[in-house]
Parts: sequence; structure tokens; C-alpha cells
Amino acid sequence: MRAVRFPGPQQIENIDIPEPTAPAADEVLVQVRQVGICGSDYGGYLGKMPFFSYPRIWGHELGVEVLVCGSQVTHLKPGDRCSVEPYMNNVDSFASRRGRGNCCNDLQVIGVHRDGGMRERLCLPARKLHVGNALGFEQLALVETLAIGYHAVQRGNPQPGETVVIVGAGPIGLAVWEFVRLAGCRCIMLDVRPDRLEFCQQVLGVPETLAVQPDGSHVAQLAELTSGNLAEVVIDATGNARSMGQALELVSFTGRLVYVGITADTIQFPHPLMHRRELTLLASRNALPGDFGAIINWIAAGQINTQPWITHTSTLDTIAADFPRFLDPQLQVLKAMVAI
Repeated sequence: MRAVRFPGPQQIENIDIPEPTAPAADEVLVQVRQVGICGSDYGGYLGKMPFFSYPRIWGHELGVEVLVCGSQVTHLKPGDRCSVEPYMNNVDSFASRRGRGNCCNDLQVIGVHRDGGMRERLCLPARKLHVGNALGFEQLALVETLAIGYHAVQRGNPQPGETVVIVGAGPIGLAVWEFVRLAGCRCIMLDVRPDRLEFCQQVLGVPETLAVQPDGSHVAQLAELTSGNLAEVVIDATGNARSMGQALELVSFTGRLVYVGITADTIQFPHPLMHRRELTLLASRNALPGDFGAIINWIAAGQINTQPWITHTSTLDTIAADFPRFLDPQLQVLKAMVAI
């Protein structure tokens, strides 16, 4: 069976691996149809993803088809199209028992901590599959990216009429935008790259954008746009420690700051700024099971247009050559999909 893996940082290779065994009673055997490439995949390739280990078959954004169901599986059947929730949690852990398996202390993400979906077939726990027979496999592979954004918005809990600033117009920032929009909030997108902001406006219809300035003058510009109040909710999706530290300057008095990007570096900020404004600092990790079903329904209902998202494609046979090329900023890759 064909697969692709990272033997180590900045290495990628095509390999042959054994076929999976028959699924256990609570598992399903799936055919992988589409794999989305995520920022953590790029970080794993570059050696900058703190949770990554090698060698690793990567890929956790999956659109799959059910082939065989284990004897105890009742909610799935062969032929079902599904999105995969790739967070393998211990159901008996402290966080899982509190309904937060997304940040279980024993959590293993497929494609990061254990081998993932960049292969033809694999067995998965049936509880991690979410049916979406009305969607295409590319759309199903996109659901996990969108779920990351949805969970971050849920963490920030913006209310209709509040201003939300999203820092970082990459895939996760744009996923955040989709759900800020659906929440009925004013949204202002920030990024250092004018080409990304232009894409946001022209392709996705983000109404307000603001370029991050090296001298910090964008903070004053944001104040002008908000009658001096700044933003009730700021969601930083950059994964850049400097940006994450400076994001506090964008938050209003009594506001909330959500970190959805991840960095291996230390984040620094002046505590008096946080204390004076009585800010709330939140982390957002992965997503919850219900997020997947909600997003599948929104896509099926036409409330989320996935067409602009998929900007580049590859195949299992060509991805080893294509992957390093997708890192080139000039290509303006939003989401690359790999057909298996």
C-alpha cells in the first residue's frame, strides 16, 4: 500500500507499507480520498512543529469513504462519506470526562503524534467519523480546518454587534472569519502581507482589513475604526510569538484574547497592559465533536462556500515533489488538497 512520510525535518519520501488489519469491533476501515495540507504539516516538514515526531506519515485533514465496519459499529455503513475528527483522546482522562477531549492530557493527533492519513487505507475509531454524504470528499477534508476556527470563535464567545479582530489571514484565520461572520459580528482582518488581505477582500468578501505596520501604527488605526474602543475579541491565528505578545494592544478594556496559533517560542507582553484592562486570555486547541457535525450542516445548507478555499491540488504520487513548492509564498496557497 502506498504512503508518504517525513523521515525527518525537511525530508519527504514515498514508501510502501502493509495493508491495515481488519477493523476492531469499534473501528472502521476507510479508504482515504482527500487529504488537506495544514500549517502543522508544513511545520512538521520544516521541523518547527513542537508536537511532531519522526518518522511520520502525516495528514490529519481527511475526507474518507467507509469500507468495512467493526461488529459494534451501528451509526456508519460501507459507502458513507465522512470527515475525520483526528484527535485520539483517552475517554477516561480528566479533560475528556469534562467534555473536553480536544485537550486531553493523553491526546494523540493522527499525522502528528501517530501516523496519519497520507496513505491509501487505515483503520479509525468509529466515534471519530462524522457522516456528510451530501458533501464531496474535498469539502469533508476541509471540515477539520474550519472546525479549528469554529472552536476558537466559541472560546472567544463574541456577541452580535461586537468587533472581532483576527490577526493572521492564513487558513486558520480565514476559518475564524467564517464563524465570526455567521455570529453577526463586525470583523477586521489583520495581516502583514497585502496580498493576503487583498485575497480576503476580493475572494472571500471580508469587508474590513488592516495591514500590520512595523511601527505599530495599525493599533492607532484600529482605534480610529472603533471609536477608540479597540476590539472586544481578538483572535491571533499567526503562531508567531511576537505577534501573539503584541496582540494584547488590540484588545479593548474587559476584552478577550484567544490564541489559536501555536508557537514553540516564549510569548512576552507587559502585564500592566493586561491588568489595567482586565483582559481575559484564552487558548484554543483543536475542536470538539459537535463542531464537525455543525460545520457539515452549514456547508450542506450553502452557508459556507468552500469553493474559494481549495487553491491547489496534488496526488499521492506527486505530493513529494509538490509539497516543498507549496511553501513558496508567491504561489499564494490557501489550501492544497491531495487526491489519494
